[in-house]
Amino acid sequence: MAKDVEAAEQGEFHGKDYQDPPPAPLIDPDELTKWSLYRAAIAEFIATLLFLYVTVLTVIGYSHQSDPNVSKDPCNGVGILGIAWAFGGMIFILVYCTAGISGGHINPAVTFGLFLARKVSLVRALLYIIAQCAGAICGCGLVKAFQSAYYVRYNGGANMLADGYNKGTGLGAEIIGTFVLVYTVFSATDPKRNARDSHVPVLAPLPIGFAVFMVHLATIPITGTGINPARSFGAAVIFNTEKAWDDQWIFWVGPFIGAAIAAIYHQYVLRAGAIKALGSFRSNA
Repeated sequence: MAKDVEAAEQGEFHGKDYQDPPPAPLIDPDELTKWSLYRAAIAEFIATLLFLYVTVLTVIGYSHQSDPNVSKDPCNGVGILGIAWAFGGMIFILVYCTAGISGGHINPAVTFGLFLARKVSLVRALLYIIAQCAGAICGCGLVKAFQSAYYVRYNGGANMLADGYNKGTGLGAEIIGTFVLVYTVFSATDPKRNARDSHVPVLAPLPIGFAVFMVHLATIPITGTGINPARSFGAAVIFNTEKAWDDQWIFWVGPFIGAAIAAIYHQYVLRAGAIKALGSFRSNA
């Protein structure tokens, strides 16, 4: 086993030689003429719609089941563990379903991180983020349409900073939580690992979903767990109260900072992108 690992690191498996794919262009006008771009955006829209519909329903269902006015059992319902499983499980399912079409981002922070790493173009990134936010709004709209009374009573599943925590704590929780998620996305979809280990692409949705699950366990008590600006934005738009909008900036700034740090760490530290670029510059000089 040790020899196999050493051989792989030294590039002795010639059948799986690896070269980094070229970076995506910043702006590619030709991309706007391709159906594959719009098909991918539709996939992101539907996936985010389904994600918000199932997860917000779970949050509201638990809030109702654990409501002391409804049940005297404080342990009634799925609990925080069940909510975390709903979010992580849906990401696992939807990434698996859409990865081959759009990459299975389902999150503007993931899209932003991949854009910074030059994995997607600016045009594709903007279209994805618009589709994700629109899907989130529609998903929450469906929840409100089906359970309007519970939706209003239990704050529409909107992300809000919990009592006892300041904005700095909430922002830090969102930054670190999103870092964990986006770092996992980069590691699980690393083309170098895919070239070496054929099973990695098939398993990629599992660690991504599990990362979402673990982050929710840690941060639900603080912010309700955003780590996905579309999820927070969609719930705030449909619930549409001052309280829902007060801390909305935390659920955009935090995830985008966390995604940026993850992209820089993976690309320029773990993958040594800066050193490779410097070496290429010196050789060309």
